[in-house]
Amino acid sequence: MTGLIERYEVLVATGELKPDAEQRQCVVALSRLQNELEQAAPQKRGVLNRLFRTSVSAPPGGIYMWGGVGRGKSMLMDLFHETLAIEAKRRVHFHEFMLEVHERLRQERLRELGDPIQPVAAALASALRCLAFDEMVVNNSADAMIMSRLFTALMDQGVTIVTTSNRPPGDLYKDGLNREHFLPFVELIRQRLEVIALNGPVDYRLQRLGGMDMWHYPLGEEATDKARDAFFRLTDYPPEDADNVSGTDLAVSNGRTIWVPKSLKGVAAFSFKRLCEQPRGAADYLAIARNYHTVIIVGIPQLGPDSRNEAARFVTLIDALYENGVKLIVAAQTAPEQLYKAGDGSFEFERTVSRLNEMQSAEYLALGHGAQ
Repeated sequence: MTGLIERYEVLVATGELKPDAEQRQCVVALSRLQNELEQAAPQKRGVLNRLFRTSVSAPPGGIYMWGGVGRGKSMLMDLFHETLAIEAKRRVHFHEFMLEVHERLRQERLRELGDPIQPVAAALASALRCLAFDEMVVNNSADAMIMSRLFTALMDQGVTIVTTSNRPPGDLYKDGLNREHFLPFVELIRQRLEVIALNGPVDYRLQRLGGMDMWHYPLGEEATDKARDAFFRLTDYPPEDADNVSGTDLAVSNGRTIWVPKSLKGVAAFSFKRLCEQPRGAADYLAIARNYHTVIIVGIPQLGPDSRNEAARFVTLIDALYENGVKLIVAAQTAPEQLYKAGDGSFEFERTVSRLNEMQSAEYLALGHGAQ
């Protein structure tokens, strides 16, 4: 297997990436962490090891990479995971992992054997030495309340954590409910992970769009192909492997989820029918906006007087995306100005048209992901 640094240097040499001093420093740190993991024997987790912990070298804590959209965090994470020569590793989206954790905690509570955090952490750690997350973001108090104890337990059992985020550690769950319970997790990151900023001047994600239009119409094979091409430019995934891109259940609230048909590296693809022709509310759209930096919507029809519910949902969706700086790529029947010309709320829809046009501007595309 070719090493991480070598793989990165090939990408720079072939013009896939431009030289970037911060990226290079991060690659060196990730490579150093790989060497530590590959050279260290797996830490035993039995009773004797816990009794004589001081005689066993502690596993490396890990790395926390943070920076704005398009700075190469996910790309570096992919290279790290692909070239890490150990078997006990896992690469997972942070949100998906926390859904799994909450389900494990629920099952453990049914057993009524005390604090469920420790047995859940032990079960997760039993087959892992390295856990790699993409896009760590904390949006709800349920996650915030357990993260410090969960990740302390995972690291104490020998799991190395590598994660990316759009925010520095101190801004995670900022202004969140009962944030004081989350602050120990921030301190855990600062004490046990190497925090690396990736905030160089180049937005690699926008470069890969290569000036591509964001709004494609009328509906048809050409518009769909352009939206599809944008998905693969943004995710580096070969178009010929399109059928292998999996979907995921995205948690909304109160145990509800919304199905995301195509989801990869912070990019989500939906049909208009799934988003706006089914009963959806602001919570659904806010969950999408917070968890994906780019949303692709295909099959947007021209709306008429009999489509007022669909138009109202579309307005709510665009508001959520706009207010969180989400990039929007569309395959639609018409230009934004012609989407909803007649029907209840068509006058108010003009504000949405204005936002749709602004979302195609260079100024908007240069914004980072997150609440503006």
